[in-house]
Amino acid sequence: MNQSFYIGAGGAQQQLYHLNVHGDNIANVNTYGFKANRSYFSALMYQNWPGVVEAQDTELPMGVGTKMLMTSTDFSQGSPSDTGRELDFYIDGEGFFGLVDLTTGDVSFTRNGAFYMSQLQQPTGAIDENGQPVMEGRFYLGDGTGKFVLSERGGLIELTDMSDGALDTLSIGVFDFANYDGMAQLDKTRYLPIDKNGNLWYGDGQLVRKRVELSNADLGDELTKVIEAQRAYGAALKMVITSDEIESTINNLRS
Repeated sequence: MNQSFYIGAGGAQQQLYHLNVHGDNIANVNTYGFKANRSYFSALMYQNWPGVVEAQDTELPMGVGTKMLMTSTDFSQGSPSDTGRELDFYIDGEGFFGLVDLTTGDVSFTRNGAFYMSQLQQPTGAIDENGQPVMEGRFYLGDGTGKFVLSERGGLIELTDMSDGALDTLSIGVFDFANYDGMAQLDKTRYLPIDKNGNLWYGDGQLVRKRVELSNADLGDELTKVIEAQRAYGAALKMVITSDEIESTINNLRS
């Protein structure tokens, strides 16, 4: 009886985790470059195991509930959206944009190509009357949060000419990996590769200007998953309530 109580309570808790995953997907259905997450469940025990009670030939029973085993990111390509913005870019095909944080030196990757002019102060080589270096602001392609877009050669992309012809030929880098499984999720739709993603190489995706990639989260599918999680949560709580009622009945009979 106690086992059924804990199975129900554990199942309800796991369905809350399930609901969090799909709630996050729904919240980001309009976020450029967002990649939906998928949750996977597994039985906590799927076979009988020898017991640990000394001098007794016992086995632990099969099936003691479930848990959310893992979440994975769906990196399928989102639909393009025409924005008309000069500094919006869409990757048609595989690959990521590279972003560098000059403060930490960290490099991350994203499919969100909604970029901006970001100013960076650089020394001119001259010294003012106070002996301080003279600084000047130069504009580079950035993501609007202090990170700068990497070029094909891994450098910054200076914006000196904002004409259509010049912007069409910007050397924005498109980078790719052997596989995307397990990439660490950061903020602002950014991802950080891990060892099993393989070496970095040039992606074969084609850049399209004045477009951005929409979220690949499907609202209809996500709402269906939410309903499934809600019903599973309700069923798990019903198991807890039923177990409690039976336990109370047995205790009353004993008295």
